Amino acid sequence: MSIVAAGLVFLCTPTLIADGDGPIWCAEGPRIRIAGIAARERDNSCRRGHPCPDASATDAMRALVNLLGGVRGSIRFRGAAFDHVRVSAATMRCLSIGSAGGNRTGAFCTLADGRDLSCAMLATGTVARWGRYWRRDQHCPRQPH
Repeated sequence: MSIVAAGLVFLCTPTLIADGDGPIWCAEGPRIRIAGIAARERDNSCRRGHPCPDASATDAMRALVNLLGGVRGSIRFRGAAFDHVRVSAATMRCLSIGSAGGNRTGAFCTLADGRDLSCAMLATGTVARWGRYWRRDQHCPRQPH
């Protein structure tokens, strides 16, 4: 697995999810950290310097899984403290913002139905917008109240 260089567009067919903001394992190889948003860690903590949404880690994970086709099973890697969720979603088109640490590519992705994944996650109310990694030209449609 390698990091997709910043500025490159690539395809990702999601197969596995570890957290509400990624990584998302792609059948094509990369692991994606969803750009511009932050979810709580799986233990419901928030890392220092990261936005901290009100919603639980479980709620964020459930929202992402639902956006990516629903649960298709789970797997626990050796040494991991939690299960990773298998999904079967249509291929997304992603724009890399470069390394997100831990052999992950930060990326803004477009779902097969045309929705921006970062915006779709924000609309669930389970993640927080992370201004430091939000593109200036990134605009989400207004959500009905």
